[in-house]
Amino acid sequence: MASEDKTSSAKAAKRKAWIYSEEQRPAFADWFAGGDRRKRFVRYWFSDNVWNLLHLAGHFGLKLLPMDACSRFGARLGIYAIPRFHKVAEKRARANIAQLCPHLNGDEKEALFLKNCRTQGRLMTEFSVINRLNRHPERIGIHNIEWVIDAAKRGPVIFVGMHLGNWEIGPIILHRVGLVPYINYTPPPGRAKAWIADRVRRKNWLNFLPPGLEGIRPAVRVLKSGGIVSAFCDEGVNGKIRGPLFGRKPHLEGNLAMTIRLARMTGATLCPWYNLRTDGFRFEAYALPPIVLPPEEKNGERLLDDIQLLNDAIEPVIREHLDQWFFLDNALVRE
Repeated sequence: MASEDKTSSAKAAKRKAWIYSEEQRPAFADWFAGGDRRKRFVRYWFSDNVWNLLHLAGHFGLKLLPMDACSRFGARLGIYAIPRFHKVAEKRARANIAQLCPHLNGDEKEALFLKNCRTQGRLMTEFSVINRLNRHPERIGIHNIEWVIDAAKRGPVIFVGMHLGNWEIGPIILHRVGLVPYINYTPPPGRAKAWIADRVRRKNWLNFLPPGLEGIRPAVRVLKSGGIVSAFCDEGVNGKIRGPLFGRKPHLEGNLAMTIRLARMTGATLCPWYNLRTDGFRFEAYALPPIVLPPEEKNGERLLDDIQLLNDAIEPVIREHLDQWFFLDNALVRE
């Protein structure tokens, strides 16, 4: 490794791992305390609950719609709402399109942006009906799943997904072939949204690992017992894209590095996969060739090379399908 890479590894080792902490419920004592504690009490028990009721009403209201109508409604909602109410996200998405697609002309860039708006809207509404796909296998085409099955027979597997199409179909695909994944899961902000997400995903045969640092040891145990852990190595955190690298140097923050470390610790095979929306609420899912990390003489000596190896498997797919990529509206920050 170059000295620069060693320096980066040393710096990363000193960073504190992220620890998830759930918001504590304010007590009546907070109301009587006044000041910030009273404001927090009012927000938690009154203001937040207005939004909680709206989220619940929206979720269960959308369940009354047929699947395709629900998806189409989301597409229209995305086209309407994003350019009007999400100006920062729009600016980021257009900047990323300009940077990643210099070969497109103005009309083509605009069309890509509008397609992504439809994608974002569909994802929001489809969450209410996603589990109906269990009763409609004809709506999900599956390609090369035998690669994942064979890898799972040999040992532990990290099922590396991408935020394309509608990635909530991943557990449905694995369930069809008798595989059940575990996932390191961070609840979304808002009590109603967290409850909805937990309810939908548990019905979809997902097993949750604790979020943040607390989920690492359980993930290692699952993998060492020959199980499957699901991970996503394309991610946006605090409005910034961590993965894919998009020409940036490999770094040790985020899921790319975490996934490589888990694979090295457990001997897991990396099985990348993605899915694409083909026609409304229909999808085609593709497994990519499994990745077995090359041997290394010293622990960690290939870390940055391994991160690049995994990145090179997922980045071309995302570049080719930016119109369906969930994190297009996050900022692509150069190191």
